[in-house]
Amino acid sequence: MRIPIMRIDEIIEKALREDIGEGDHTSLATIPAKAFRKAQLIVKENGILAGVNIAKKVFQKSDPTLSFKIFITDGTAIYKKDIVFEVEGNPVSILSAERLALNFMQRMSGIATHTRKLSDLLIGLDCKLLDTRKTTPLLRELEKYAVRMGGGENHRMGLYDMIMIKDNHIDFAGGIGKAIASTHEYLKKINKNLKIEIEVRNFNELREVLNIGGVDRIMLDNFTPADLKEAVKLIGGKYETEASGGINSETLRSFAETGVNYISVGALTHQIKSLDLSLVAKD
Repeated sequence: MRIPIMRIDEIIEKALREDIGEGDHTSLATIPAKAFRKAQLIVKENGILAGVNIAKKVFQKSDPTLSFKIFITDGTAIYKKDIVFEVEGNPVSILSAERLALNFMQRMSGIATHTRKLSDLLIGLDCKLLDTRKTTPLLRELEKYAVRMGGGENHRMGLYDMIMIKDNHIDFAGGIGKAIASTHEYLKKINKNLKIEIEVRNFNELREVLNIGGVDRIMLDNFTPADLKEAVKLIGGKYETEASGGINSETLRSFAETGVNYISVGALTHQIKSLDLSLVAKD
């Protein structure tokens, strides 16, 4: 899944305007107009890198004459004192872009780092780690990209690329049968072939879905590992299976060992500690 270039350019341009406004008065006041300096991004905390190409875009949007050299690429494990990139040119331009570049990279690297920690817990199992739509508004492409850099996979990008029948849809539709039937009628009407996933909260709902059919994946929400194992056995490979609901690093492996195909974890993008990175001036 490629990040749309025009979309990212627009985000960067607006973010720079938000921060710089009419000008970086501190840098303009303190730095000689014709100065020429170099700075390096130094890693201060071990993790997984994400967002270096976004940082490059930020600096080049600030000033196209800046020189930017990348030493470590996205998805790579990074360690304290590693040098990720070097930027050279007008120091006013460098400092004007510094905070925004760091904001993107620190958050994206934090997401990638946490995702790698969880995805490593699934090694040896046929189970994939998924993100959710619990992302920062307007930054979904960046955050989901960071998940991929950490070894996870993206669930749907938005409401438009998959049918996801959740508990509220079922309740508003008047039941599971009506929700599934109306979904097929709607897709036929608009001539779209979208995958259909449905959420179940208990075994009664699961048995009802299995009797009706017409879906591609069943999300088993807030099942215990023991119940999940029984549910996966009951489904018997007829549909893809996904576990969700409060799963964390302590419990992830036990859920994955049930034989479920996917585990979705909203905390990959919405409960993240940014990775410590720092831009340091060099002589």
